[in-house]
Amino acid sequence: MAEARHEDRLGWRCKIGVVTPATNTIVEPEFHMMAPHGVTNHTARFLIPNMALNSNEDFEQLVVEIKATLDDAVDGLTPAGVDHIIIGISAESFWDGSGGADILQQRLEAKAGCAMTLGSAAARTALEAVGAKRLGVVTPYWPVADERVRHYFGECGFDIVALKGLKANSPVNIAEQSEQTLRCAIEEVNSPDVDAIIQVGTNLGMAQLAGEAERWLEKPVIAINTALYWHALRQNGINDKIPGWGRLLMDF
Repeated sequence: MAEARHEDRLGWRCKIGVVTPATNTIVEPEFHMMAPHGVTNHTARFLIPNMALNSNEDFEQLVVEIKATLDDAVDGLTPAGVDHIIIGISAESFWDGSGGADILQQRLEAKAGCAMTLGSAAARTALEAVGAKRLGVVTPYWPVADERVRHYFGECGFDIVALKGLKANSPVNIAEQSEQTLRCAIEEVNSPDVDAIIQVGTNLGMAQLAGEAERWLEKPVIAINTALYWHALRQNGINDKIPGWGRLLMDF
């Protein structure tokens, strides 16, 4: 039996804090489905508008809105005594490159007094775990954000063979992308030259589909939410094998 870390009746192994925008309807349910016995998730939702995204400039303004409210959401988790915090939004973690992501993580960890997992770092660590170098990438973003993602992975030593940005027309619309749209995007970025497919954008409901896609593509297909939750669990010594989400949560 796993060792108890807390007297908390439900989160006796680990209490994970989750920060995500008010427009995100995917992070919470996917993380709750992934949680093993004795691990609980505690979410702080921060306010951003469900603004129209019709251009690169609109997407840049969305990132401004995120940056303006993220810190307050982190403050809302500290009274619960969480052991670890997942930043359940990925765009900002890619925005300023690997150096900017490190600075963001260090600043937020100092503020919260606990370790954190950011999407960019979780994706990098997951890709390193599966031994991938040449990537197919799926995003819900506009080109201005896709270039930030491309730059980040390039800095980390990966080669992006293909990238598909879905250009969602609002933050909520990201979660409304159909399974058929996501399947087509996976197939579009796949090729014999691709070692692994990575999906970014935490409001894109792709975690279970990514696990299924690994079977028919016979290569790693990693959803950002799977990478985030896997990273948080493993950082806290929780090595449970969790079926239904692909090899990452089963084999690594």
